Amino acid sequence: MPLYEHVYIARQDIQPQQVEAMTKEFTEIVEKNGGSVASNEYWGLRNLAYRINKNRKGHYVLLNLDVPPAALAELERNERLNEDVIRFMSIKVDEHIEGPSVVMQSRGNERGERGERNDRGGERRPRRD
Repeated sequence: MPLYEHVYIARQDIQPQQVEAMTKEFTEIVEKNGGSVASNEYWGLRNLAYRINKNRKGHYVLLNLDVPPAALAELERNERLNEDVIRFMSIKVDEHIEGPSVVMQSRGNERGERGERNDRGGERRPRRD
C-alpha cells in the first residue's frame, strides 16, 4: 500500500483532549477502510502563517499512514465535514522517517543553540535614566 504523511490543523479554541479524540476517530476511519496508522505526533498549538477563518493559531497533528487511496479519500472527506478541522494535507512518501519528525526535533533545541541574551559576549550598554 502507498505511504502518506498527513497533517491536519484543528481550531485554536478546542482543548488538546478534543484533538486527541479527533485523532483517534480519524485512526478508526483509516483502520476500518483497510489501512493503518504507523505513528501520530501532536505538534501542539502553533501560529498560522496567515489567518484562516478568523483563527491565528491551530493545533497541528501529523499522521504517518499506510493506506489505499480509497481510505485516504474517505479520511479527507470526513475532515472536510468536521467543523473543527481548518486545513489538511496529504503527501505521498517513499518511506516513513523513524523517530521524531523534523518539527519535533527543532522544538527540542529552540533555545539551546541560541543561548541566553547575557551569553552573547560583548558589553552591555549602560541604562539611561
